[in-house]
Parts: sequence; structure tokens; C-alpha cells
Amino acid sequence: MNKDQSIGVIILVAGVAGILLYAWLIYTFPLIVLQITAFLAVAAVLVILAWIGWTMATTPPPSPLEPEPASPEPSTTAEKQA
Repeated sequence: MNKDQSIGVIILVAGVAGILLYAWLIYTFPLIVLQITAFLAVAAVLVILAWIGWTMATTPPPSPLEPEPASPEPSTTAEKQA
């Protein structure tokens, strides 16, 4: 088994363990676990929205595109390459 497969097995086991732990927590403390889960989900979405807003607010606008000057002769780059 190579390193990537070992990491994959660790991720698989951690994921299944997380599901089992979450199921046990839901069974044992349903209200608080659901409240925490809902809070974290909403907070994650709002953090992403804030990050997008910050990026848009702090990124300078792109410089305007300048039109290419019209050349009197047609382009001959294809002829030069052949």
C-alpha cells in the first residue's frame, strides 16, 4: 500500500468515526447538538459571503482594455510560421 492509499484509509476511518460520534451525540444531546450544527452551518455560509465581499471590496478594478491599432497590412504570422 502506497502513501496515498494509507492516507485514504485514514480519511475513510476518520469519516466513519465522525459519523458514529455525531450519531451518538445526536442521540445523547439532541437539542444542543442540532443548535451547534445549525449555527456552524450558517456561520460557514456567512464567512464565505464576507470573504467574497472583502475580496471584491479590496481588489482594484482591472485596467481598461485598449483597442489594438489598425494595421495597414494583414497579419502574416501564419505565413512566416509555415
